[in-house]
Amino acid sequence: MAAVTTETARDPAQTGALVRDKARALGFDAVGIARADVPLERDVAHYRAFVAEGFHGEMSWLADNAEVRASLDGEGILRGATSVVCVARRYARAEAEEATDPPLARTIARYARGRDYHNGLRKKLRQLAAFVRTLGTAEAPAAARPICDDAPVLERAWAARAGLGFVGKNGLLIVPGQGSFVLLGEVVTSLRLEPDEPLAGRCGSCVRCLEACPTDAFVRPFVLDARRCIAYLTIEHRGSSPDELRERIGEHAFGCDDCQTVCPFNASSRPRDPATTRVFAPHERWQQMDLVDFLGVVDADWGTVGEGTPLHRATRAGMARNAAVVLGNRRDESARPALERARETDPSPEVRDAAGWALARLARR
Repeated sequence: MAAVTTETARDPAQTGALVRDKARALGFDAVGIARADVPLERDVAHYRAFVAEGFHGEMSWLADNAEVRASLDGEGILRGATSVVCVARRYARAEAEEATDPPLARTIARYARGRDYHNGLRKKLRQLAAFVRTLGTAEAPAAARPICDDAPVLERAWAARAGLGFVGKNGLLIVPGQGSFVLLGEVVTSLRLEPDEPLAGRCGSCVRCLEACPTDAFVRPFVLDARRCIAYLTIEHRGSSPDELRERIGEHAFGCDDCQTVCPFNASSRPRDPATTRVFAPHERWQQMDLVDFLGVVDADWGTVGEGTPLHRATRAGMARNAAVVLGNRRDESARPALERARETDPSPEVRDAAGWALARLARR
């Protein structure tokens, strides 16, 4: 990498090239840069409409800080911000490798089968932000803030503006050559960097993602009613699963990849070295557990079971509820004793309710 000089640091094009090189050296699969001081007017309007319709369900934090989401330049994110570096980290593994995942892991969305990605991604983003700060000058120091799911940012909209990818009809960012199985992060900075050009949408007339949704969660292209989305129902939703959607949840115990699995851009994505995605390989504990085990986990043990994985987000009761629903959909007779214990003794009403529903399914075999 070229040495950084005062002259280079003041040149947005050359400085941007250094930042892009550093992001790739840190292991990010794609990087793009956008102006941070120009509001996302159209995307903010779509966001406000989403909240006004109540499509965010119980995720009340999505309705908070609406003004902050409009621009990165302000007290809410970073005063004086002029640029945002958007990065993507791919988590999809080779199809042949995923085919060997243990049965429990296959009921979990791909991003959540291994270790919780937040710590590793945040570490890399902090390193990128530290590098960006070195590109300032004594006269104009560079501020930089790394962001990874910890600030009210419309990250897909910023990523699209940065030319990192384009937003598909399922609302997810599609990165050319990488697909949509990617994690996103940002570094917001006061450093002026040359922005990339946004990409035009490439979905055309394809609606495979919309048609693949088991619960018909898409109101129309680009608009999701999260209250019907399996990812929401199995992770964010508290209380009992809606009666009319339980059967449609199918084999999904935590999250759902269906609208991504059918996307042609994922089928045509470039293969990756398994060493780069090893962190997303299933936890060894999933080799020793099955869904029935979640019905017997008590609060005191949940920390051990969910530790170091994204599953902790769903809570102990949420995962037991989800397990009961999937077992009911399987009509798994071997699960009857565990379901009966859960129905009679679990402290959470949503678990007792789901276990009772599953037992009723068994009775209708």
